Amino acid sequence: MAIEQLGFHPPWQSPTMATGQEPASPRPVPVAVPAGLPLPRPTNAVQPPTIGADYASITVAHRRLYWSVQPSHLHPTVVEHARLGHYLLAETTGVARRLLATALAESLLLAGRIEFFDLRQSDDADATYVRALQAAGEADDPLLGAAILAHAAFIPGWAQRRNDVAERLRAARTYARRGPASAEFLAWIDAVEAECDTRCGRPTDALRTIARAEHVLDTGGEHRSPEWFTWFSPVRLAAFKGNTQIKAGRHAQARDTLTAALAELTAVEGKQRTVILADLAAVEVARKQPAEACMHAHEALDQLAITWYATGMERIREVRHRLQPWAEADCVRRLDDRLYGWQTTLSALRH
Repeated sequence: MAIEQLGFHPPWQSPTMATGQEPASPRPVPVAVPAGLPLPRPTNAVQPPTIGADYASITVAHRRLYWSVQPSHLHPTVVEHARLGHYLLAETTGVARRLLATALAESLLLAGRIEFFDLRQSDDADATYVRALQAAGEADDPLLGAAILAHAAFIPGWAQRRNDVAERLRAARTYARRGPASAEFLAWIDAVEAECDTRCGRPTDALRTIARAEHVLDTGGEHRSPEWFTWFSPVRLAAFKGNTQIKAGRHAQARDTLTAALAELTAVEGKQRTVILADLAAVEVARKQPAEACMHAHEALDQLAITWYATGMERIREVRHRLQPWAEADCVRRLDDRLYGWQTTLSALRH
């Protein structure tokens, strides 16, 4: 299936150019990774056989660093690592080239995740996912391809383009079947669909999809998840579910779901902690308990001070918007003082 049929637009070509029309203004070419496609073919295997494993070891380190390093600090390093991998493909053959392409696909996936979830740069993420998918194809790794496509579905999901979401998720599930995929991987794709449905104003459909994901996890399977599949767990599914229950108006259920999920988070899951705390604050707003809502919002801001996460800040700002009926209350004013303090405001602008 052509890239364009999956809803992607090549980064060197605007939509108007694809139809032969003259664009209204020139579109800047992303400079994160060389944009010229296809990937360079091997011309001379000047790199040693260990180059693929050496390159992959740095990719693995970046995978771990993501959970604690500030995204604006980590992103340039990941991008330059991907740039290096792109160039090395022309100097590598055989098994080393396949290992290199696999690690390059993971690096580009990580770059795209940072761009979308941490920095809120959707257009950049979309272009990065195109490159990641191409590298996964070079490596002939269908599970990485499925992961990239499912991540790419978040972009139209946030824009409420359900047809584009469905197209990308169909492709992701097709690649996952070739994997073969673990139960956790399949449940995560369901969770992606559920979150996109929630964003598109269909929380009831989303809850049905989450129930299906829970059944998949309970049933299990014979296949193991790949080492790079580190962003999903039953706790993460519970966090998805709690947010969807809020949107569906099931506030008591959401409170129980999110409280249980918060208790099960590990110490390294700070970004997810921010999101869950913000969602608990949203539950308390719905229950007309502004003091409790502000308490959870303060806890979320404490976590943001450790590790920035644009998605978490977005949730906190939504909570503050809903707190407007209590704007004169002392607890809300204290939250404003914190939310619009120098450090928090500068972090929001800088990221």
